[in-house]
Amino acid sequence: MKSESWPELSFEKAKETYETIHMWTQIVGKIKLVRLPWINHSWHITFFVTPFGLTTGDIPYPEKHFQINFDFLNHYLQIITSKNEEQRIDLKNLSVASCFKKTFSILKDLDIECEINPLPNELENPVPFHLDEGHSTYNPQYATDLHQVLLNAHEIFIQFRSEFIGKCSPVHFFWGGFDLAVTRFSGREAPLHPGGIPHLPDRVTQEAYSQEVSSCGFWPGNGFFPQAAFYNYMYPEPEGLKNATIKPDSAFYHQDLGEFILPYKELQESNNPSQMVTDFLHSTYKAGANLAKWDRQKLEKVYSLH
Repeated sequence: MKSESWPELSFEKAKETYETIHMWTQIVGKIKLVRLPWINHSWHITFFVTPFGLTTGDIPYPEKHFQINFDFLNHYLQIITSKNEEQRIDLKNLSVASCFKKTFSILKDLDIECEINPLPNELENPVPFHLDEGHSTYNPQYATDLHQVLLNAHEIFIQFRSEFIGKCSPVHFFWGGFDLAVTRFSGREAPLHPGGIPHLPDRVTQEAYSQEVSSCGFWPGNGFFPQAAFYNYMYPEPEGLKNATIKPDSAFYHQDLGEFILPYKELQESNNPSQMVTDFLHSTYKAGANLAKWDRQKLEKVYSLH
């Protein structure tokens, strides 16, 4: 990375802002979910990082296409269409219930009919969107800082993605888990996943993990792990992975999560944060792929186009 800007992220301070944004993204993500055909491993539902925030990308609709963008620099939700229509919602002082009502009111004004399940996914004791007045905190600086880190992570993940020619996901943002991720596949089938993710049908989880994967990503923290971190995990996890030697020394295997973790706070003390993340991605992937006997020579061969 030509310039390194890794702002401080504090889950303790930004928790309420993150939780509100999480619910907003679930509302918009479910709109994308119901409008697009199912694509393997739920790849159709995800968002993508932009210079301004997050976007759904193009969503087809009869007689027009539309797109929904989160702008974390100017702090609004934008809905635009292929007929040059645009409407915005100010993110400041916006409850989840208000976001839900205003978003669907705008869609109706744009002659876009859409109906979603109003119950959030992947959360214990979720509150339906249209009733959620409790999540209404939005600190613009916390949102902008998170966006900067997503940009940094996206850049590193894109480079990491480029080194793999086997089946691999895009670098994309999952609104259910509220994380940016990229996933590599061995090409072999995996044992049936047990499921059990709160308010997510087991059939969705089982399809997502129907093949062997090595997945890495970044999240800003949650109630179970209340700090920002980069992660890597494998499904199925090969024997001995938790004892593997990885880089940097500050990274570790989290027994309860079943994942390798690189706490974001460690990057703040590094002279080269992007290299630290890159070392983490390479070392955790290689440890898992070797133990699981992936055909690395076939999957990682890089062709020169020059």
